[in-house]
Amino acid sequence: MLDHAPGHIFPSEDALPLAPSQRLHLILLGVDSVARSAAFYEALGWRRSPTGNDGFVKFDLGGYALCLISRTDLARDALEPAPQQSGFSGMALIHLAPSAEDVPRILAQAAAAGGSIVKPATRTHWGIAGYFKDPDGHLFEVDYETVWAFDEQHRLIVDKVN
Repeated sequence: MLDHAPGHIFPSEDALPLAPSQRLHLILLGVDSVARSAAFYEALGWRRSPTGNDGFVKFDLGGYALCLISRTDLARDALEPAPQQSGFSGMALIHLAPSAEDVPRILAQAAAAGGSIVKPATRTHWGIAGYFKDPDGHLFEVDYETVWAFDEQHRLIVDKVN
């Protein structure tokens, strides 16, 4: 298949169905300015991967990556008619904090880095949670709940609760 020219379409109607593995590898965010957004995530304390480039910045999240690409390039690649859309996206990325006290501190770091706090650290029925948006309006929740289980490297154990 790789010997075809870019733009060649392979119809899926004739292909044998194949379920993908139950895993995500990349979180791709379309942003207005890749440089500005990369600076925001670096100001959060995240380290940029040296394998990215100015138009495609990657941050290693421990086996998967947060990737930044221009919103226009992402829309073009996905055949979306417009790169800018308004309204609630119905999607948020979530960081599970190691302690309740870390939630407001992480929100403060996001604000200091240029993000905006949408909901301050608030006691919920399950723990402590708050939200911030990055400079492009992508919604992040910072959450602490005692039910989440982690391994030694603070990776989530999905099939276990405390």
